[in-house]
Order: sequence, then structure tokens, then C-alpha cells
Amino acid sequence: MDKLKKVITRKEIKTAAALAKKIWNDHYVSIIGQKQVDYMLEKFQSEEAISSQIDSGYEYYLLLNDNIPAAYLAILPDYPHEEILISKIYVDTSARGKGLGLHLIEFVKNQSKERKIRKIRLTVNRHNSISIGWYKKRGFAVTDEVKQDIGGGFYMDDFIMEMIILD
Repeated sequence: MDKLKKVITRKEIKTAAALAKKIWNDHYVSIIGQKQVDYMLEKFQSEEAISSQIDSGYEYYLLLNDNIPAAYLAILPDYPHEEILISKIYVDTSARGKGLGLHLIEFVKNQSKERKIRKIRLTVNRHNSISIGWYKKRGFAVTDEVKQDIGGGFYMDDFIMEMIILD
């Protein structure tokens, strides 16, 4: 049985960071290279970075599959713009194809409805065709693109995808 747990404690933050390291090294090296993966993990997915994000309003969740951390999610509600940003949504390679990603998307959709937020937004690397296709099947549409300098000589070259929840 799957269990979604809000990340609050130092131990949970450490678990999320370790899961990020595993997932990113399994999935993103072939897309953006090892050096950028290492840089982004340190800058955005280290224990310190996750802790700082939580302090600034991000909500992190771990999804346990048979009591093993198998996926994680980070959202950032933006009430003035009536949207929730999915900042992170990642499923471990060993747990893919089990509906965990869909479970996380449904959770965000429900959170949006409960909070009276009309739109879910996310960014996805433009070369991550598998994920782009997966999001499109779930109702997201590409609405824009962005190339952002993240320091260290690296860029995020992303599509912005959105799903309207409430009209």
C-alpha cells in the first residue's frame, strides 16, 4: 500500500535528499550530463537546499511503496496567482509503472481543489521526452518555454506545462 507522508523532520529531509540523488543519477545523466546533475543536486536537492525550501513555503512529500521511499514531490502554492507549482515530482526507477506518479498528480489536483487554486504548473527539461509525453497524457499542455541560468555555467532549458483545475 502506498503512503504519502509530508516531509517535516531532519530524517525525512535526509531521506528525500538521498532519494533525489538516486533518481537524478539514474535518470538525468543521459539528458544533462553528470556535472550538471551533481551541481543541481547540491544546489536544489541537498539536505540544506530542501530544508531552506521548506522554510520558504515549499511542501515536500515522500511516497512510500511497501514502506520504502519510492517517490517524492515538492509543491509551492501561489495563492495570488491561483496556482500550485510542482517544483519536484520524481519516481525511483525501480518503482516506475506502478501508478506512483499518477498518485502524486492526483494528490496535487486534490490539493488544488481544496485550496481553491485553479491551475497546476510545472517545468520539464525540453529533452526529457518520456516525461513530457507522460504529463501530456495526464492533461498537462506546454504553454511556454524558459532557459534559465542556474549558475556554474549551467542552464535549465525547460518547457512550462500547465493543467487547469478550476475554471
